[in-house]
Order: sequence, then C-alpha cells, then structure tokens
Amino acid sequence: MHLLPPAEYVQTLTHATVYAALYVRDEADRPVQLRATYGTHGWLLPGGNLEPDEDPWEAAVREGIEETGLEHFRGLTPELLLTHFQHPDPAWPMPGVGFVFDGGRLTPEQLSSMRLDPAEHSRWDVRELAAWRPLMPPAGYERLAAVEAARTGAGPRLLISPGCGGGAVRGDWGSGGSSSRG
Repeated sequence: MHLLPPAEYVQTLTHATVYAALYVRDEADRPVQLRATYGTHGWLLPGGNLEPDEDPWEAAVREGIEETGLEHFRGLTPELLLTHFQHPDPAWPMPGVGFVFDGGRLTPEQLSSMRLDPAEHSRWDVRELAAWRPLMPPAGYERLAAVEAARTGAGPRLLISPGCGGGAVRGDWGSGGSSSRG
C-alpha cells in the first residue's frame, strides 16, 4: 500500500466553505437577525466564514463581536445548536458546512447598544420565529427554524440542505421585509 504525502493527499479531498454563527435571542426568546448590505440584502444570524487557524467557536464569537459591537459573546460557554451541511450546486460548486452556536439572550439595553458595521449590515430586528418566514427565502427560514427546534429539543441538531445558488454558503440568506431598528 502506497500512501500519498499529506500535502498531496489533501488535494484529493473535498474542499468546503465553513461558517460559524450565533443564534441570539431577546429576553422573550425571539430571534435577533441582522440585515445584510450585500448580496440580496437578506436577514442573517451574526456569523461568517472561518479564518485560517480559527475554530468554529472562535469564529462565531469574533463575528458576533464584529457584527454587533457586543462583548457579551466572549463570556459564553460554547453550546453547539446545529450543524448545517449544504450540497454544492452550479452557482456555488463547493459544499458548505456551518456551525450555529447559542449566542444567548440579550437584554433591551444590550440590544439598544448594538453597533452594526455599516459595510456589512444596515439594521437589526427581533421577531417571533413565524414572523421571519415571509421575510426570508425558504432555505434561510428553514435554517432559522431548525436552530430554534434544536435549541428547544424539538428537532435534530443536523440540517442537510440542497445547494442554494451559493448565497447561503456565503452567508447571504436572501431578502425581504424591512425593519426600523439598528
């Protein structure tokens, strides 16, 4: 049996986009999402792609702080709610793997002190889970609902999605609706 050197072997493996996100809620357990300023201007959880030498939890915390300005996330204990796998498709020919962690509850004071990066997000909003459905494409809402189901113990902690034109892999979950917050 001939083994390839590690540098050659890894070239034969599937490459994937890897993201991490935080599922943040208000004190009534309503999801908090951010409105992207890029792509289709969709509603997103705080999160993004991993940087080199960063694990998923480190990426989720870094992105949460960068995208909201809240240091609250540094003090949390990692709790993985959902692992998300997305199949490749012609528009984004690479699979995606996501890790969504519990970002905890935010008080009204914390919510009002959020400072969004205007290059990435234009506003934030808090809504009941079902109220997000008409504001998001099906794939985005499916992920949001799966995270909530996993958090409450009412659903699996793995979501496998078809490809969605690359948008969801890159963190852009589609558009719809508006908000007056942020």
